Amino acid sequence: MNNPNSKEISNGILRALGIILGICAVLFFLYKISSVLIYLAIAAVISLIGRPIILFLRNKLKFKNTLAVVVTMVILLGILFGTASMFVPIIESQGKNLALLDYEGLEENVNHLAQEINLYFADRNIDLLEEFQDSDLLSKMNLDAIPNFLETVFGMLGSLSIGLFSVLFISFFFLKDSKLMTDSVMLLIPENKHRRILKSFSKIKDLLSRYFIGLVVQILILFIIYTIVLLIFGIENAIVIAFLCALLNLIPYVGPLIGGALMLVLTMTSNLGADFQTVILPKTIYVMIGYVIAQLIDNFFSQPIIFSNSVKSHPLEIFLIIMIGGLLFGVIGMVVAVPTYTAVKVIAKEFLSENKVVKSITKDI
Repeated sequence: MNNPNSKEISNGILRALGIILGICAVLFFLYKISSVLIYLAIAAVISLIGRPIILFLRNKLKFKNTLAVVVTMVILLGILFGTASMFVPIIESQGKNLALLDYEGLEENVNHLAQEINLYFADRNIDLLEEFQDSDLLSKMNLDAIPNFLETVFGMLGSLSIGLFSVLFISFFFLKDSKLMTDSVMLLIPENKHRRILKSFSKIKDLLSRYFIGLVVQILILFIIYTIVLLIFGIENAIVIAFLCALLNLIPYVGPLIGGALMLVLTMTSNLGADFQTVILPKTIYVMIGYVIAQLIDNFFSQPIIFSNSVKSHPLEIFLIIMIGGLLFGVIGMVVAVPTYTAVKVIAKEFLSENKVVKSITKDI
């Protein structure tokens, strides 16, 4: 009796070890091809954004599928390179300026701004910046590292160009053959589940397409408001600053805080050498008021419309999912939380529609 039991236990242990090793091997393989998975994910998002354009071209303008895909890719590439064209001249000029930068002059200008701020608060009996000046923080900064950092960044452009080509190549075929992703997944799904999975995929595509297009509209609204505010008050590189701050809004809750800090710093440093009390402080206050107004419009107008009309989720539900995603996977988790949750909800409704919890959270889908 003991020998068969011992053999069963040994076989069970060996099977468990085999499963663990198999899982580790799969995880290691996925880690090694992580860049390819990222390309696939980005291409999938691009295909979801381009899907309504293709449908419009095919259904309304009667374009052939291939021509519709080509026109869609041209439109998306035009947007991409049009956006990039705003940054290249500025990065190039800033790179040259930093290479020849008078670091002593930079330190003097920033110290002058610090003194202006300190005087402003000192008149009100507040020594806010005394410790900052005593710490001599600027002298400890290695400003010589800036050009080296820029060289490293430009050195990454080669690998980025390969990634861009890969994403565009994959996106073209995802757009051309909308069933390509679905057919790939179907290979792993039992045949008796195909119909329900296909139905779920169709719903997921529709919801996520509207969600990503909604995000584009959200960023565009913020970009326009930020640009108008910055141009009114004569801030240098207003378009680039507005675009960066609007783009940061893609990171839920944390992004607007980072964007606000970025706009605050860039607004204050755009007038180095000017009088702090009469020029820098009023201009900064007005710009930040504009930033807050833009955020209020986004929070009470743009976001509710996007979430209610696209992913069909309650704002509190979205808040909790984003927080959980952030705790589990950091910033990336916060960004992908809503699309992932939406996909899970659609699949759960298809396969667990009788469950009370699932029925409650998917009633609007």
